[in-house]
Amino acid sequence: MSFGTRLKERRESLGITQPQLAGMLNVSKGAIGNWETDVNSPRATILYDLFEILHCDANYLFQDETRELYKNEASPEEFENIVKKYRALDDSGRERIDFELKKEYERIQQIEELKKQLATDFSEEISQTCIYPYLGKIACAGTGFYFDDIPTDTIEALYVKGADFIIGVSGESMEPDYHDGEKLYVRKVEYLRHGDIGIFTIGNECFLKELGEDGLISRNKDYNDMPGDEKVRLVGKVIGKVEED
Repeated sequence: MSFGTRLKERRESLGITQPQLAGMLNVSKGAIGNWETDVNSPRATILYDLFEILHCDANYLFQDETRELYKNEASPEEFENIVKKYRALDDSGRERIDFELKKEYERIQQIEELKKQLATDFSEEISQTCIYPYLGKIACAGTGFYFDDIPTDTIEALYVKGADFIIGVSGESMEPDYHDGEKLYVRKVEYLRHGDIGIFTIGNECFLKELGEDGLISRNKDYNDMPGDEKVRLVGKVIGKVEED
């Protein structure tokens, strides 16, 4: 279970909505949504407030990451070769091993530093923001919106890998996870897994829904689900929310 999944699980167990948590942390609703879908993570300075609000600690939210760290512990074979045999060497043998280990360690460190530098140089070449096609407030979470009236526009937003365009949310049928007026990053895909959030069209209408086994699901129980049939066409998968000041 990822950090985002545990965060959402803990928040919902305490009856805290995304907007409420955003207000407590003084961040946007989109930021909470992106954390819970693992698009990105909160800054370290925010984590302390997050732990206090959710009445938990890092050990709870980062369980899987902590387990991953334990994988770096020495195996029995490594202990046998590195520790036990090393201790059996005389001073001359240890000096030779120390010299070789130091040389190899420095070589690997140089390689890692080079990789980091290349990654930094590459990321600096890419602007932190990107101009995306923007499909207005048409991803209906309510009654639908005719594609014939789609406004042609562009919008500048933080770069998110894999996003092809940004679309606006209209309506309340996907609350409490998606709210009227929010903007979403969408990646064009040919299929979704059950539970994924997507943009769909039915005829000339566009909808924001969760893909279910028997159709399209509205997360707000005040709204009906929609049957899945040959009229439903998938446009893309929602991969995050646009964070706005």
